[in-house]
Amino acid sequence: MGNIIKRRSLVANGARSLEDNQTIIPHIKLYEAIIKEDCTAIKALLKNHPVDQPLTIPSKHTGYTLPSRQLTRSIIPIHLAVKYRNAQSLLCLLQHGADPEVRDTRGLTTLELMILHWPINSTTWLKPGNRIQRILTEHDNAETCLRILCAYGAQVNAHADNSNKISPLHLAVSYGTNSVLSTLVQNGAQVNAINEACMTPLHMAADLLSKDMIETLIAYGANVNYAVSATGNTALMLAVCTASSKAGRLLAAGLSCIHLLLMHGAKVNAQNCEGQTALHEACFGGREAIINLLLEFEANVNILTKNGESPIYMYLLRSSNLRDKTLFAKLLCRTYPLRLTNKQGILPVGIMPQEFYSFRQALITLSRKPLSLEDICKKTIRNLCSEKHKHHLKQFLPVKIWNSIYCCSDLAYLK
Repeated sequence: MGNIIKRRSLVANGARSLEDNQTIIPHIKLYEAIIKEDCTAIKALLKNHPVDQPLTIPSKHTGYTLPSRQLTRSIIPIHLAVKYRNAQSLLCLLQHGADPEVRDTRGLTTLELMILHWPINSTTWLKPGNRIQRILTEHDNAETCLRILCAYGAQVNAHADNSNKISPLHLAVSYGTNSVLSTLVQNGAQVNAINEACMTPLHMAADLLSKDMIETLIAYGANVNYAVSATGNTALMLAVCTASSKAGRLLAAGLSCIHLLLMHGAKVNAQNCEGQTALHEACFGGREAIINLLLEFEANVNILTKNGESPIYMYLLRSSNLRDKTLFAKLLCRTYPLRLTNKQGILPVGIMPQEFYSFRQALITLSRKPLSLEDICKKTIRNLCSEKHKHHLKQFLPVKIWNSIYCCSDLAYLK
């Protein structure tokens, strides 16, 4: 009796195995045809396989090492074509009715998968020879696939049902695929679209200090002064914040991005929801090159936040900033009146340690001391002429007068 049951089980398993083979073999053939870009075979196989139906492939055919419990892998034909950047296969599938908006199990469309799997740009880590040639060829193929997808109606803007509002353009910025931006915008992507955080692609590019992407987005009409509704921050403020961070200072990054934004009309004295300007953020960071650049573009050192804090107040929040006496003197020489406290009457924490007692007392005395008319005039000239024009002014003023206006790096008068 046991032998009979065993034989029946073997017959049943054999029948199931035959049935599985009859299903899987056509899937494998279509899979291989897409990989090889055999359009004739693709056309023939699609007669018996719905174009948007996933292919179920044994793991040994996918080129991936899968967990032992996962013996097969499922992938939609059009997703397979873009994954391997096979332009001819992609075109063939689209011509036979493939939906570019079909989503995978994670909810990603074909275009989104294309961006996520975009080939790397750098080849510096590769050895010379065929590998470099292959990676460059893959990049060209990716460009071709992207153009084909757009030509066949791939959505280049966020879907109405996409609660995250992540457009392909935002996705391209997130993954640093600058070469994708132009093609997307040329095919109707909204360059000033906002995501769930109310950020435009330019905000994201500025936050990442990506000069190439900033340049591309501005060239296609990105609004450099668009403010994030939740915070009021502009692209300039975000770039200054990142460039003034510890990593930005260590890497000496971001100056070219800030300059690029300023050259294209970024408002240097724009204020966010807290009343802070780019100079407030730069002064808190204490990076001299950024502060000098903002001053060159006529940043106002006397603008107060809603809490009554000036840029020099922000500078004094960090004791480490006081190591640069020259930079502090430059800010001090342009600040009038000198406000050392905020609306709550609190002094900056950076000057509160005991080691800065004498310096703190000297600043308090200075803030309470009325300036002479001469000093007020000097500060006004510095602010009106900015860093950009001070050397031009030197041609018209006597040397003694020019020096009295601009040579203010000595802090001895505070003692």
